[in-house]
Amino acid sequence: MLNKPGDVMVRVLAVAGVTAALVLSGQGARAGTERATEGGARSVAAAGAAGGAAGRAAGSVVAWGPERVSPVDDGGRLLFRFRDERITESSGLAVSPTRDGVYYTHNDSSAGPVFFAVGPGGRTRATFTLRGAASRDWEGMAASKDPRTGRGVLWFADIGDNFEGAWPDVSVYRVEEPAVLADAVVPAVRYRFRYEDGGHNAEGIMVHPRTGRLYVVTKQFSGAVYQAPKRLRTDRVNVLREAGSAPVMATDAAYAPDGSSFVIRTYFSATVYSAPGKQIARVTMPDLEQAESITYTRDGRSLLTGTEGSRSPVYQVPLPETVLDAATPEPAPAPSSVPGPAALEATAVAGRRSADDDAGVPASAVLLWLAVAAGATGVITLVARHTR
Repeated sequence: MLNKPGDVMVRVLAVAGVTAALVLSGQGARAGTERATEGGARSVAAAGAAGGAAGRAAGSVVAWGPERVSPVDDGGRLLFRFRDERITESSGLAVSPTRDGVYYTHNDSSAGPVFFAVGPGGRTRATFTLRGAASRDWEGMAASKDPRTGRGVLWFADIGDNFEGAWPDVSVYRVEEPAVLADAVVPAVRYRFRYEDGGHNAEGIMVHPRTGRLYVVTKQFSGAVYQAPKRLRTDRVNVLREAGSAPVMATDAAYAPDGSSFVIRTYFSATVYSAPGKQIARVTMPDLEQAESITYTRDGRSLLTGTEGSRSPVYQVPLPETVLDAATPEPAPAPSSVPGPAALEATAVAGRRSADDDAGVPASAVLLWLAVAAGATGVITLVARHTR
């Protein structure tokens, strides 16, 4: 039995939660689902679930400040659906750098170190297994070209860490693009990484097409872009150093084929950057159940984005001409122009954004989510009290 002050507090929390849920439903807000490591169990944030259910029920759009994000109202179209019943948690997406009409994807954790080559109709053309690799929590992939051989290279990121530091290091696997699209076991090179400032959960990986530099984008309320060393080592752990800020809860990232820009996906939208911390524009994305992946088309003029689930869709979203014009290629950097630690630190400081200017979720939405969580606690307590 609660005392009177406690009863009043519970009712206040309940009212706050209901009010926040109504506000969120009017905006169509939806947060994502966090996956647990190795067990496959899902822990859905109470705020995200409440806001997501309300938003879908209302059938509304997502609107944060001056930007309006609505379901495929910008020329985006359904490109295909994955038809393979084994592809149930498509968490990474990449376009073949050497073959027309071939796309690569992989499942999330607990599915083994396996990736799929898919044709333009969504049908699987080949399945590949990485020899000697693990799949603790695969969260993203990237594709590039080896400048020496011209062959395609695929990168698979085992970088998920829902406990923000549970793993002493994370791994990225480098695989040469298979020469033949037929089921096979392929060799992989493993690179281990640790962050300079402690463990982070991450789902985004991207590789600069000209320099070959690898970047990891963390999935946090205060996310960041981390840069790998210019030369990766297999005989020791490589250190990831912060190079700029990232949107709230980033789920994937990719470089444009010409290296002029890159995109970071969140559950709500996508943001194009010319460099870490230098935002060009936000881009309207389709309304997906759980936006997990993003990449560029071969010509760099459109984005492809996907989600998890059985027969999950992949959408093609053309980039506005204003964005393409702003993302002009820059001259290839000379070897001496690679920034050192001091320059990276200056970039990181300069790129820090205020909470309300974040490209993912504004601070007001975070506060509303917290209110929903508090309200849910109050409602549960009231129900428990009156059903005893």
